[in-house]
Amino acid sequence: MHNLKNIDVDLPRNRLVLFTGLSGSGKSTLAFDTLYAEGQRRYVESLSTYARQFLGQMDKPEVDSLEGLSPAVSIEQKTTSKNPRSTVGTVTEIYDHLRLLFARCGHPHCHICGDEIQAQSVEDMVNSLMRLPQGTKVMLLGPLVTERKGRHEQLLARIRKEGFVRIRVDGEIVHADDVSSLEKNKKHSIDVVVDRLVIKDSIRRRLSDSVSTAVKLTEGFLTVLYPDEGREQLYSELAACHNCGVSMPPISTQLFSFNNPQGACEECGGLGVKQFFDPGLVVPDPAKSIRQGAIAPWGWRREESYYGHMLESVARHFDVSLDTAFGDLPKKVRTVFLYGSKGEEITFHYRKGRRMISSVKQFEGVIPQLDRRFHETQSSMIRDELGKYMNEQICPVCQGARLKSEALAVKIGNWSIHELTCMSVEKLLERLPVVPLSERERKIGEPVLKEIVDRLSFLEDVGLGYLSLERRAGTLSGGEAQRIRLASQIGSRLAGVLYILDEPSIGLHQRDNQKLIRTLIELRDLGNSVIVVEHDTDTILAADYILDMGPGAGIHGGEIVYNGDIGGLLEDKKSVTGAYLAGRLQIESPEKRRRVFKGNKQKLHLKDCTANNLKNISVDFPLGVMTCVTGVSGSGKSSLVIETLFSLTRKGINKRQAAITDNRGRLEGLEQIDKVVDIDQSPIGRTPRSNPATYTGVFGPIRELFAKLPESRSRGYKPGRFSFNVKGGRCEACEGEGVNKIAMHFLPDIYVECDVCSGRRYNRETLDIRYRGKNIHDVLAMTVEEALDFFKNVPPVKNRLQTLFDVGLGYISLGQSSVTLSGGEAQRVKLAKELSGRNSSSILYILDEPTTGLHPADIQHLLNVLNRLVDQGNSVVVIEHNLDVIKTADWIIDVGPEGGDGGGQIVATGTPEQVVQHKNSYTGQFLGKIL
Repeated sequence: MHNLKNIDVDLPRNRLVLFTGLSGSGKSTLAFDTLYAEGQRRYVESLSTYARQFLGQMDKPEVDSLEGLSPAVSIEQKTTSKNPRSTVGTVTEIYDHLRLLFARCGHPHCHICGDEIQAQSVEDMVNSLMRLPQGTKVMLLGPLVTERKGRHEQLLARIRKEGFVRIRVDGEIVHADDVSSLEKNKKHSIDVVVDRLVIKDSIRRRLSDSVSTAVKLTEGFLTVLYPDEGREQLYSELAACHNCGVSMPPISTQLFSFNNPQGACEECGGLGVKQFFDPGLVVPDPAKSIRQGAIAPWGWRREESYYGHMLESVARHFDVSLDTAFGDLPKKVRTVFLYGSKGEEITFHYRKGRRMISSVKQFEGVIPQLDRRFHETQSSMIRDELGKYMNEQICPVCQGARLKSEALAVKIGNWSIHELTCMSVEKLLERLPVVPLSERERKIGEPVLKEIVDRLSFLEDVGLGYLSLERRAGTLSGGEAQRIRLASQIGSRLAGVLYILDEPSIGLHQRDNQKLIRTLIELRDLGNSVIVVEHDTDTILAADYILDMGPGAGIHGGEIVYNGDIGGLLEDKKSVTGAYLAGRLQIESPEKRRRVFKGNKQKLHLKDCTANNLKNISVDFPLGVMTCVTGVSGSGKSSLVIETLFSLTRKGINKRQAAITDNRGRLEGLEQIDKVVDIDQSPIGRTPRSNPATYTGVFGPIRELFAKLPESRSRGYKPGRFSFNVKGGRCEACEGEGVNKIAMHFLPDIYVECDVCSGRRYNRETLDIRYRGKNIHDVLAMTVEEALDFFKNVPPVKNRLQTLFDVGLGYISLGQSSVTLSGGEAQRVKLAKELSGRNSSSILYILDEPTTGLHPADIQHLLNVLNRLVDQGNSVVVIEHNLDVIKTADWIIDVGPEGGDGGGQIVATGTPEQVVQHKNSYTGQFLGKIL
């Protein structure tokens, strides 16, 4: 498979086996693409054809024989859900158990006055309605079905049989005889119209009879519809507030689900936040005039264009110039451009064909126009494009709680379900066992509480005690998401399974490493085989059996350098991993660190930071050096660097301000920074068409080179001819993909090589063009290392390839699909792109754990690259746990002391030697051992 060189290997069962080796040496290929793929494929094949259609099936790996294989479970980094509805609570299913606990043992309170809600009798309901103003029209409804799928034929027949003439189906009142059945797969709500009345003194007896009928029919519920006001009110024999007349809906698990219409906040739909078009992103630089493109989504269209005429007409109406800086325009005019003229009509002159047309109408404004396009379009590409100008704010109704006020008013003790999910796992473990429950509630809730506490304990065991259940799954690091899944697997107590994990130590401080290792050993001791792909020293030393891949990366790897116990690895002279573990090779600390804070102004000053768990802290980031932000997992590193420093820097630079303040804090010293770049581990592309060549821009000069060849010029070929994304030179049978997808119904989709181009992506005429004997397909198939030698005499290509090689990616091919790159590889491709640009200075680079997936030998490459950026006059801020990176930094900012609520403070700042002296710094304690 891939770069594996026809290897044979025996691995012990029911042991903790560790795969290590250089990045790209073939570890993941052997672990995931071979062992896991075959284990899962064989298990799925043992199921019935019917069951297989619901399960994804892996391709059969290129392996002659695999014996003694167990059903395999893969715990990877890439499985984190980016869905904004997914939280730590929903992923671990702890929230589902909490919903059950609140539905069975919760005490409803009035969400208006806060009093505990008691049941209402029929007489209470009648008295409440009789207190309405005389002449009020009411319609009494009996709610029978709420948001439930099905045809409901029997229920509809029963309604007709009992003599009811009208019903309300999904909000619409219809004649009962007109509805025989409903659509099976849609959710429906059905209410019986019991009576229609006008409130007056003489109506009491009829009202009482009708209310009794409705309550009897629905087993305790009555909905009162006020047709003139367009509102409705729910009454219940089960629960209602006597002071406010407010009734609780039926307390079910759905009421506490923010993914269900019954429980989700109606304003934000259960997301807890609302997206809005941010004027600061729509007009990022108010110093520009509209004619210079101040309105970013529109840019500047020529006067002949529709938008050009519109903007000219608005400027003429308010007697302003389109050449004036947007920030200098009168406030009213700026508001009109952004939000529209709102009632004030403007005479527009615009060209349609050859005719000039005049019309008088309101100006829509850029933000309402963007909002309309966002909600009307069906194109995900347009939504992504418009999303660049959107920001998030906490929902003004639920204040981020995601649920309706009725759900938040149900309490156990003094806590609502949202208040519990806001607590860290550690705090929940303290509070839940002492939740006040009556004897009856204790009998009902005991099994649910035990399940919740067990799952919380597993999370604490893998070092995630600082997380809260309401934390979005999309904000978790790859390592955190992996450890959550690991905790779930321990909870399942399965035996005889092959577990394969991909660097579970990512994002974990050395202090918590032993927790993770204990968890892996526990998984093994249950009777499972555990394979871990890892570079972490502590995990390697704890393994029962080690497989070292290499000796190099890509085509230079794919061989087994060593397999056996730790003692043999330390003595093996051929193993680079063994040399680093034994101390024969090591990353050296710099002989002399760069001078920090050379002048008073050479720093960014952050003050009053309060994002997430930050405790109103202030800190200085020195410029022109490499700064490392450290601390235990969950201490607030990302909150400080990504959510505060990066966000404020970007915002301030866009607005051309020296200082910027928002609800996260204040940042000063921005006049010293020209640009900020966040190099994260998100994929460089979402489709197989994206690859390192297109992302870094090296494919452009290559296509231009092919277009300049004599044969191309004689045929009239332009650079576009050599792109597989546009018509012309690509193979149209596969549209430049090289493969065709064939749907196999109950089997997984099969990708077969295109039989027209034989997987080469281009048509025959394009492939006829050759440079030094290679066509464009041959070039894309080259590794970076091969291409660097091939294009050594073409500077525009060579320079870009050199940066890819310098960041340690010489083994990847130019045309490799971006979706196959790991997070660490994607991050290094982005670094290479930055390095290949103009040698500019005064840029702030921010990196979050760039050592993910890197062997110590590769970390040396990475440090060389980061030091190159600093030597060019830039500043680098790195969030990192790796001690080899921390010890080479010029300055350290240590955050902590603990994770979650126990963190959010600055523990220590200084050079590595100074941080070691701080007794309270966990980072300092571990750093002292290697310095």
